Amino acid sequence: MGMDLTVFMVNWGQLSAIPVESRIGRLEDMAWPGEFGDVHDGGDVQAHGWLWPPGQAPAWCAAYSFLTTTGAHMPHVRAGAAWADIRPLVGAPVREVMDSFLGGLIWDADQVDAPAAADGGVFPPVADRWHPHVLLVCLPEAVAGKARAWERVEPCLEELSGPFAVECEGWAGRPDTFEGFVALLREWGGVVTEAARRGWGLVGLP
Repeated sequence: MGMDLTVFMVNWGQLSAIPVESRIGRLEDMAWPGEFGDVHDGGDVQAHGWLWPPGQAPAWCAAYSFLTTTGAHMPHVRAGAAWADIRPLVGAPVREVMDSFLGGLIWDADQVDAPAAADGGVFPPVADRWHPHVLLVCLPEAVAGKARAWERVEPCLEELSGPFAVECEGWAGRPDTFEGFVALLREWGGVVTEAARRGWGLVGLP
């Protein structure tokens, strides 16, 4: 089975008040509150893709349920690989703002197969690089920058269709279609926009 990805938006002040060694467990408890809990059950606590823990007042985190990935990590990896392929064919203004938006979310300039997040001590150090405790850490100030980048990226998405057709269409390990690629980017745009609106950060757990 492949790795999953659960993305949380998090009130950084609340997260910082939790001992470092307990932070991953607390987030997991929010996503899977009981032995048979499921982050995708949603019910009354789901709104616009965000799944809010029941009984939290005020809530300090929420998990996002990606409609285009069914929770799997691999579509995000493939989308990041697609951007790495097409970015040499994209004009510098769009390339720079896309780099700012996608960097640290689904793509990194020095990307390897499964990079562990560089979190500056937010979570315990990773003992095994092949089984990272976190897949993404994006501090509130970085999220705000990504939201600004998304505002500039969104009107330019169609400019990526030609480069995508040249470099990614039909290739294994890449998104199946340009439409699917753009749909995932739009979901990430919504994620960073909502987190930035609240002044919160993002955390991704496997």
